[in-house]
Amino acid sequence: MDRIDEMRAFANVAELRSFVAAARRLGRSAAAITRAVASLEDRLGTRLFTRTTRAVVLTESGRRHLEQARIVL
Repeated sequence: MDRIDEMRAFANVAELRSFVAAARRLGRSAAAITRAVASLEDRLGTRLFTRTTRAVVLTESGRRHLEQARIVL
């Protein structure tokens, strides 16, 4: 995925609070969405989400990056 696709994946996960729901919306596999977000996190050098088995929650860095991603998208 390119950087725009990574941002799109991230923004959808943030909006839907689910990697699986974001994957369905974008017509991709959940694994592809997970890899895209992980790649974005690696590139930014920060965690964007706190993940548990029950929830996906934006970190403070994630909230800041989401604002920027929405402008770009």
